[in-house]
Order: sequence, then structure tokens, then C-alpha cells
Amino acid sequence: MRIVAALGGNALLRRGEPLEAEVQRANVQQAACDLAAIAEDNELVVTHGNGPQVGLLALEADAYRAVKPYPLDILGAESQGMIGYLIVQALRAETDLSVAALLTEVVVDADDPAFARPSKPIGPVYTEAEARRAAAEHAWEIGPDGAHFRRVVASPRPRDIVELDAIETLLEHGSIVVCAGGGGIPVVRRGRRLRGVEAVIDKDLTAALLAERLNADRLLILTDVPYVERDWGTQSSSRIESATPAELRQLDFAAGSMRPKVEAACRFVERTGCEALIGALGDLAEVAAGRAGTRVERAAVVSQSSALSQATETPQP
Repeated sequence: MRIVAALGGNALLRRGEPLEAEVQRANVQQAACDLAAIAEDNELVVTHGNGPQVGLLALEADAYRAVKPYPLDILGAESQGMIGYLIVQALRAETDLSVAALLTEVVVDADDPAFARPSKPIGPVYTEAEARRAAAEHAWEIGPDGAHFRRVVASPRPRDIVELDAIETLLEHGSIVVCAGGGGIPVVRRGRRLRGVEAVIDKDLTAALLAERLNADRLLILTDVPYVERDWGTQSSSRIESATPAELRQLDFAAGSMRPKVEAACRFVERTGCEALIGALGDLAEVAAGRAGTRVERAAVVSQSSALSQATETPQP
């Protein structure tokens, strides 16, 4: 099979962990063995989030006041290189296959309404008081993220993947490809030219587009929770083992985290007829085999289908 595996930024750098290189290296290494095993018998494309990492780079850039802060498209490119390097290095230690990280640009619409409504959380989490101080100091927009607050930035929809032909060529030559990290470097078309814009594209929506355009057989969305849950955070919460896109669209999920994952899975399934799975990065091998995580498919047989027909009141992060 051809598989696209999307590693969440919060799975690579878990909530509460320090934003340190060795922490990320250790988390990537835990996933590398399972990723390498998948690649032995399948074509594998790996993409990844960058929310915590690009936020850290923005803080570092803002700390040096002798120059203007670098824009988010350049910081996104930096995060692709940083995380891609860690993933490639970890995978090469686990397999003899060729592994390549590809700097990837993703086209967005210049008039996307998301530019006027920042919603994508990046960087570390803050208390409300800390977030308000940071917003005043850096001229940031802030928003809730679970029980905490984070900086939020524009997150336009991905429309096209510039390096798609290069990704396809690498796959045809037997490489594991790490690409479109952080949702890709956001660019807009100006005639024959591409120009970077101030945004961070949602990684999961780009992963769905990438999987669709590559004619992938399966999309894996790997995060820090084992299943999508109905009524998350309440005593009546229940895990969803399988569902159709139509059933999932009746439920409500948190806009900054689980909602785009569910939306990405639904889009991929609706547009290709193939299946998507959402599960924990720590359960990667089981998720890839279809034995763990939430399976999204066109004709799912869902044991709790009657429960899924009711909209949830408590969004899952």
C-alpha cells in the first residue's frame, strides 16, 4: 500500500514537556522503529505538525530586536528542516531504505477568509494572565487551547502542493519521503512566482490533500490520544472505533485540535473511497494495521451508531 502518516506536533513534543531538542529526538526515536517497519512492505510518506516548534522559533526570532522578526513562512521552512532532520536521522538508524526530507511549499488563496480570523494555535501553552501579557508585548492574537491559552495565527486552506512531482519521483525510487511538514510553507501565486505569506497551514488538512493527490491507500493521523471520543471529558465519554464521514460530521470537536483531524480524515475518505485512521503515535503499529484508533470509512459498521447520531456537547481537544 501507499501510506501517508501524519505525526502531530503535540505528539512529537507532548503537552508539558520542555521545548528542548533532546526531548523531541527521544519522541521521534520511539516512532521511528514502527515507521521503518511499515516502510518495509509499503510506500511511506511522513508528514508532521510544527505548532510548538514554529512558536518557539517565533519567540527566539522576536527576542533579537536588532532585526525585524522573521515571517511565519520562513519560520515554517526552518521548522521543516529541523523536524525533518530529526525524523530522517531516526529512520536511517532503523532501516536500510533511502530516506529523504523535502522542503515543501503549499499554495493557499490570498483572499482566504482565515487571514482575517486567526485560529491556529502555535507555540507553548500559557495561563490566561501569561497569554495576555505575551499578546501585549508581541502584538499577538491569543485564543483558548483546552484549559490553557496559546498564540493563534491565520490558517488558510491548502490548495496545491508545489513539490508533488518530486515526492512522487522519490517514492517511485523506493525512498521514504518526509515532506509537507507543518502543513507546508504557505505561499500564494503571483503569475509564475510564489510568495510566502504570514500563516501556518493545518498539517492534517495538508496531509489529506497530499494523500489524495498521491493516490494513497491509507491516511494515518497520529496524535496524543488513542481514539476520537464522543462527549470527551465527561463521565459519559465513549471512544469511537469506526464511523462514516457523515456520522462524524454530526459531532462537535474542538476547532484548534481534534476538529481538523476529523475533517481531514472525512475529506480523504469522501474524495478517494479509501480509509483513514486517527490514533495515538505510541500505538502507531496497531493503528497502521487497523487494530487501534478510530477508523473512518465510507461504509463503516459502527456499534455505537445510534449514539453517533446525536451531536456532542463537549468538544474533544
